[in-house]
Amino acid sequence: MANNTVDIKKFDDTLEKKYRPLVIVLSIVIPVLVAALFGMEKVDGIDLSFLPPVYASINGITAILLVLAVISIKNGNRKRHQQLMTSAVVCSLLFLVGYVAYHLTSNSTSYGGTGFSAIIYFTLLISHILLSIGVIPLVMITYLKGWAGNEASHRKMARITFPIWLYVAVSGVVVYLMISPYY
Repeated sequence: MANNTVDIKKFDDTLEKKYRPLVIVLSIVIPVLVAALFGMEKVDGIDLSFLPPVYASINGITAILLVLAVISIKNGNRKRHQQLMTSAVVCSLLFLVGYVAYHLTSNSTSYGGTGFSAIIYFTLLISHILLSIGVIPLVMITYLKGWAGNEASHRKMARITFPIWLYVAVSGVVVYLMISPYY
């Protein structure tokens, strides 16, 4: 029978200290670059109009992976938890690449709904955008703490990071579904 547990590494704060500056830099650079996309001239001649449903699907997959990862760790399966969390991080990176590529080549789509649906849409969109900025350092710090073996601190951070990351992933899908008729 395969062993589904991973040996708990002794906590080594040198890993956290080593990668903390990278987390800080990426936490600033990623949102600034994404925001800069909207003021940049679009690249002509490349049609990436197929990407929004792809990266919305990636957000949905991320949400599923997050829920499965929590179930795995609650069931004591550390190895599966680690694999699922690494997959969720990879999905988030793939989302970011697709999102950036699309917005380098395409103008933003305006929401065409009115009334109550517009209130819901813009409430979701604004909360999604703000929390997606805040979740970047949370995910990186939480992942780093787990990777470094700082289990107690990882668990404490994960209780904050998980619901925010899950909300960002799910709200991204909902925002896409609401705006998709207007593409």
